[in-house]
Amino acid sequence: MNILEAIMLGVVQGFTEWLPISSSGHLVIFQELFGLHQPVIFDLFLHLGSLLVIFLVFFKDILKLGQGFFRWEKFYVKYTLWLIVASIPIGFIGYFFNDAVKSAFGSLTVVGFSLIFTSIILFLSKYPRQKNKKLSWKSIVIVGFAQALAILPGVSRSGMTISSGLIQSVKREEAVRFSFLLFIPAILGATILEFKNFGQISNVPALLIGFLTTVIVGFFSLKLLLKMVKKEQFWYFGWYCLGLGILVLFFL
Repeated sequence: MNILEAIMLGVVQGFTEWLPISSSGHLVIFQELFGLHQPVIFDLFLHLGSLLVIFLVFFKDILKLGQGFFRWEKFYVKYTLWLIVASIPIGFIGYFFNDAVKSAFGSLTVVGFSLIFTSIILFLSKYPRQKNKKLSWKSIVIVGFAQALAILPGVSRSGMTISSGLIQSVKREEAVRFSFLLFIPAILGATILEFKNFGQISNVPALLIGFLTTVIVGFFSLKLLLKMVKKEQFWYFGWYCLGLGILVLFFL
């Protein structure tokens, strides 16, 4: 992989990670179209770039959560437990079905159907039964299982987690915050699973360039998403996922 390819994939990852259009699905599509076949570890480092974006944008929330937990304040201890419990489904699937998931990344058919599935969930997020409910044990468990589905390429993690919160009428701000804080244990878990592959890195400059590109593009992408959620335009991305899914299934 050369520097130009690393930049291209970094842009794709940074732009699509936060928008509910599936970064993994787009990476599969771009890899197939341009014949790029980098190790899984490269994808993982792109996700670590996205993780850094979370710390940059939600630094105050993360700091407050950490301080509250170590002071053993009831709310923050409960919130930390919520993050742990909601991470169990994706951790279980990632550990026990890792090989099956990896094989799905070679199938455009899986990507196409997954994008259409994501579009349906995004459309449903427009119609909550009521608004401004708080997070609860029930809602975070549902969000956790929704995130587990996003282990498939083409199923958007942010689309599934935010939409599952909105469909349950959770406050928009809370649904978004929980979704992105939940990203942290998911990526850390994936890093641990793929740690054995770190020795497969052959082009360190390309890796670092891809990482940096992901951080820069991802920062502005996440800011855009937060504005669209606030304006209740989150479901708009459903049209994009639907169109791309149909294109992948019938024309690629």
